[in-house]
Amino acid sequence: MSTSPAAPLAEVVRGDLVESVHVGHLVALAADGRSVVEAGDPAVTFWPRSSLKPVQALALVRAGLDVPDRLLALACASHAGDAVHRDGVHELLGLAGLDETALHNTPALPLDPAVALEWELAGHGPSRLTQNCSGKHAAMLVTCRVNGWDLASYLDPEHPLQREVAATVRELTAPFTGGGTDGSTAAPEEPGAAHVTVDGCGAPLFSTTVAGLARAFARLGGAPQRDPLSAEARVARAMNQHPHMVSGSGRDATVLMQAVEGLIAKDGADGVLALAVADGRALAFKVADGAKRPVHAVVDAALRALGILADDAGPLLRPFPVEGGGVSVGEVRAAAGLTGDRA
Repeated sequence: MSTSPAAPLAEVVRGDLVESVHVGHLVALAADGRSVVEAGDPAVTFWPRSSLKPVQALALVRAGLDVPDRLLALACASHAGDAVHRDGVHELLGLAGLDETALHNTPALPLDPAVALEWELAGHGPSRLTQNCSGKHAAMLVTCRVNGWDLASYLDPEHPLQREVAATVRELTAPFTGGGTDGSTAAPEEPGAAHVTVDGCGAPLFSTTVAGLARAFARLGGAPQRDPLSAEARVARAMNQHPHMVSGSGRDATVLMQAVEGLIAKDGADGVLALAVADGRALAFKVADGAKRPVHAVVDAALRALGILADDAGPLLRPFPVEGGGVSVGEVRAAAGLTGDRA
């Protein structure tokens, strides 16, 4: 992330004093692409981490990946490692005549602590299968098989698969043209995929901007209404109809998609989250210090500012506790500037 000035996103209140402030960069877009709420610098270049997975999955679909929706949702996933996730990865690999030895992601225990404990008690250790990105990696391998591309080098940034991903990132994150969410012409002052590094799972990770990530989700989330037969619509429907495959029980992305019809959501490591609804309203933000603590408050405020969540509705995500002596003595609340003009 560049050093563009960040702005307050949330405050941690203990007693009658603000104890901490989390700063970052945020943009919320109305259905017509107009910015409704901004904080910090929406044009800041950063690493979107796993929030980019739906865009990566779109690249795979465009390159010939044709799998059931529940498996396409798994391709978008940072999954908990449940049995249904592990079985789905095996099923994906089986479509290419492969097993988990073909995966090149970083071995890890399941993300969900309870699932990880169960996995270890069964005598297993860190595995490529249970690592949360294994669905994405399996889908990448299937796409390579469909196209006759080399399997062993599928994580090389110069591999045909990764070039397709980079091109799709540039297209979907580009500024809107014509005042709507269906524009795709890139502007030279805000290039997508300008930087590349290696994500935690070992796959290439392409940079974008916070505004670019919001535009990508607007294009994906609005596709089922705008162009229901498109590859973008397939990805959005798969995520919304199979939210558990994208994350897991009680986890943020799954909870949000279960709560709001037509919503797609994907979080990423180090304080990143993006979402959109069917008419193209969208949100993306990056917490500068990478903390998860302010995420629930930021999402709640932005959903209300976008008109997705009614003012009198309860929060969708469980508030982060501020406790003293085992009882609540404060709260994490959104910064005042996140209320914005209503979409």
